[in-house]
Amino acid sequence: MPTIKEKLQSYSLQDIYNMDETGLFYRMAPDRTIARRQIEGSKKDKTRLTFVFAANADGSHKMEPLIIGHAQRPRAFNRKSGEQLGFYYRSNAKAWMTGLIFREWLQKMDQQMQDANRKVLLLLDNAPSHVVRDLPLTNVQVFLFPANTTSKIQPMDAGIIAAFKRRYRRFQLQDAIDRDEQQKADIYKVDQLIAMKWAKAAWNDISSKTIANCFKHTGLFERETQKNEVGSEEQDIENELEDAINQLPISHPMSVHELINPEEAQQVAHEEISDEDLIKLSSSQDQEEEEDGEVMDENPPMSTKEKLNVLHSCISFLDLSNPNHVIAHKVLRNIQFEIRTIEKKQTTLDRYFCKEY
Repeated sequence: MPTIKEKLQSYSLQDIYNMDETGLFYRMAPDRTIARRQIEGSKKDKTRLTFVFAANADGSHKMEPLIIGHAQRPRAFNRKSGEQLGFYYRSNAKAWMTGLIFREWLQKMDQQMQDANRKVLLLLDNAPSHVVRDLPLTNVQVFLFPANTTSKIQPMDAGIIAAFKRRYRRFQLQDAIDRDEQQKADIYKVDQLIAMKWAKAAWNDISSKTIANCFKHTGLFERETQKNEVGSEEQDIENELEDAINQLPISHPMSVHELINPEEAQQVAHEEISDEDLIKLSSSQDQEEEEDGEVMDENPPMSTKEKLNVLHSCISFLDLSNPNHVIAHKVLRNIQFEIRTIEKKQTTLDRYFCKEY
């Protein structure tokens, strides 16, 4: 590790980045028996996504996550592209990180750093897809971790990815409880787009303090990153997950640790397939994927009036002597304002075009 530390000394904390991939079985039930069946059949039901995360050592910059799925335009995308839906999304038949996708990601990062006039160091593991040779990088210098040491010294593995998965599972289990109360048949079944939205919100929710703390715990830095205690925040989320698991109808409940860290999710994210294999499989990317052969039972779109009525009912329920309710009141009022503003703009546009034509 002395060589790594010497390299790090040449860069400020904000200019040291780490990137890593992780697999996510986005419909996985917190039940040992059901989850085993889901994971074993994941190649058929395509409920695994690969996420690519990167952030810098002081936590001031979380890069947009790259999401890799099985189909170019899953049915849930409603014929739109990932970019049109606000995601950095790529696909191949196995939903794995490949050399081709990695090189695109790395060149995109290099261009971003050029635009920002920054020279940065990127810490990477030795995954088969992380092929750097012959890439014309100008603003990103890549440092590959020594083999067999990444689980101990790679910041993403030191708690950042776990923080993401805690937050994702919180969204998932809260939704499962709602679906159970509504007596839905499969309370863990969500479509890929909903899962991606939860994942994006989960990543955005991770604080700079949490990220800086995880870099600090690797032991790579002689300098202190930030003296912030964030363990209690993660513990609070784990307590929420445990409570949610206890509320669900589960025969063989997982522990929170099992839910966040299924070994199978890591085993699939780093496998490499050749570009020749990708060409053979490319036809599957040009088709819409019918997720498990059926369309999700989405609720029909609500009108503006219906949305405002629901919010009004929620606001009427609140007890403003309760501090938590005061926070919820502010949030709901902000949502009301946004809905009314959008409706007013749309009405103005409609009147304009009616007048013109």
